[in-house]
Amino acid sequence: MKEKKIQPYGQQFYAPAPTGLTKLMRTNIFVQLWRFFVLNIKILRMVRKH
Repeated sequence: MKEKKIQPYGQQFYAPAPTGLTKLMRTNIFVQLWRFFVLNIKILRMVRKH
């Protein structure tokens, strides 16, 4: 059985680059506002239960 050589600082050690859609979702102000409100609603629901 042949062992695979691992190169330090090779491609597998870095995080994958975001796609165009991911960049758009992260930078679009309307998407960010929507996510902010959804998160706040979830938090409010959780607080109301106690």
